Parts: sequence; structure tokens; C-alpha cells
Amino acid sequence: MTQYEVPTLAHVAKLAGVSENTVSRVIRNKGPIAEDTRNRVVKAIETLGYVPNRAAGSLASSGSLLIGVLLPSLSNVVFPEVLQGIHAALATTAYQPMVGVTNYDAGKEQDILSSLLAWQPAAIVTTGFDHTEATRRMLSNSRVRVAELMDIDAEPIDVAVGLSHRQAGYATGRHLIERGYRRIGYVGHDWGADRRARLRHDGVCQALSETGLTLRAEERFDGPSSTMAGRDTLATLLARAPDIDAVVFSNDDMAVGGFFHCLAAGIVVRKQLALFGFNGLDIGQALPMPLSTVRSNRFLIGKTAVERLLESPTRPEQRVVIDTGFDIIEGATA
Repeated sequence: MTQYEVPTLAHVAKLAGVSENTVSRVIRNKGPIAEDTRNRVVKAIETLGYVPNRAAGSLASSGSLLIGVLLPSLSNVVFPEVLQGIHAALATTAYQPMVGVTNYDAGKEQDILSSLLAWQPAAIVTTGFDHTEATRRMLSNSRVRVAELMDIDAEPIDVAVGLSHRQAGYATGRHLIERGYRRIGYVGHDWGADRRARLRHDGVCQALSETGLTLRAEERFDGPSSTMAGRDTLATLLARAPDIDAVVFSNDDMAVGGFFHCLAAGIVVRKQLALFGFNGLDIGQALPMPLSTVRSNRFLIGKTAVERLLESPTRPEQRVVIDTGFDIIEGATA
């Protein structure tokens, strides 16, 4: 098959060295299949990025009105706001979203994407650039419109809509430096499932480096972000580096937890220790001292992405990056 040819059942059968009927039985999980044969077929499917068409031609002939949406979480308020933007863009159209939640698991994203593509959607909306190779092949081979959201620090498959997290981190570092902070620490969560947090960290380090500084100390929680993780991880950091005068947190959840630790420990926020977050969440602005942070335009990201995808059903040759920007919220904690 050629580089841009959509893989078919016949391609899978040829690569796996089996009949098309056997491939079909593996896909449908029908009848006895030798484990070695099943493994060869699954491997061929992943290698080619093949997706079965469960729409049986009905949607393909009339034009699918489905938009597949893959989000990492719905418990994190960031992504429901993105989904609200997606719904706003679809409100006056006949299109309907099909939403899958990956829980920051690239393997689960791959499985959900395969199911969504089987229904021949008009477009796929996903989050970030951290896909498995099989996911990337499926997205590339499908030729449906694809929007990758929240991040623009890599090359998209079709359209990327979001902000530069490296630049957001850099702006954070500059903000603190310009306000006289020099002994700066970092509190974060697991980078393995959050590439964007790592980019912001790197941006902070770049800003510090340009002024001849480095992070005085840093501590990361081995797991997802939360207020509890932010509280406990800040306590660990301060036990190692009690002389720091400012802390950059990987996001607002972590920063709010850090604020609660300061309250409990009798640390005067800003006067003794500055706190800086990311996301611009309402909870951070509802603190007794509104959190200093970066606000991302989450509703606009979702809305802009879908509007761009619906401009044309055909994926253009030129890949598009749309920067929705960010804003520094000065707040009162830094």
C-alpha cells in the first residue's frame, strides 16, 4: 500500500499471512482463533493503523454527522470547559459529539479512537500530541479532519489549537524575576501523563537561565495533580529548601493545596513565600488571596477547533497551528 492509501481488510490479511475471513473473525471476536494467529492479526492492525468500518456505508454515503471527542478527564474542570466550547460550536449544526475519556492513558486513547473511527466520524478532536504510534497511524491514515487541542509546541497531524506551554512557563519565570524573586522552587505532578506540565517547567527554567539563575529546589508528586498533592509536596519541598522565596506549581490544583499548607504552617503568603499556578481556575481566584497564575482560554480552544474543522470536510495539505494565547493573572500571591 502507498503512504496515503487507507488500509483495508485485505492489507491486514496480507501482512498477517491469513485470510480476510480470519481477520474479520478476529475483529468480531467470533469463533475459535489460535492465539498466535490472533496476535499476528492484532499486530498487523496496529502496524497499518487499520480501522474497521462499522457504519456499513450508511453514514459514509450520506456524510457522517458524528464528531469524535477524546478528553483526558471530565473531573478536571479544565476539560469540561473545553467541551463547552465544542458544544457551542456545534449548537447551530446537525453534528453531534461522541465523547470518550482516556484518563491520561495513551493505550486507552488508542482503544477508544479505534472504536470511534469505526463509525466513520466527520472529525476527531483529541488532546495534545502524546499518542501511541498506532494512534498516530490511525489518525493519519483515516484522512478525517483531526484537531489536537491544548498544545502547539509540536507539529500537528492536521490542526493544533491551544497555547505554547513552554512560553507560558517562560512568562511565569519572567513575572517572578521582574518582581524580585530569586530563590525559586518548583512543585509539580507526574510528567509521564502530562507533557504540557513538563514544557511549562522547562520554560520557567529557560527564563531563570537567561538571568543567571536556576531552580533552587524542586519536588514532584508521583501521580496526578490534586490539592492534597500540592499541599503535601510543598511541605516536602520546604523541608529541603526552607530559604526559597517563591514556588511555581504545575497547575492551580497543586497551588491551591500549597496555599492551604501555608495557612496551616503559619507561612505568610507573598510576604514569606510567593505562590504561582497555571490554568486560572475559579477556585484559585476564590482564595482569601487570589492566586497569581496563567489563564488558558479553554472554552475558546474547544470552540475554535471545531469551527476550523467544519470549514472543510477534506483535510488540507497544509497543517495549521492556531495560538489562542494565555494571560497572566497577577493575583495576590506573587
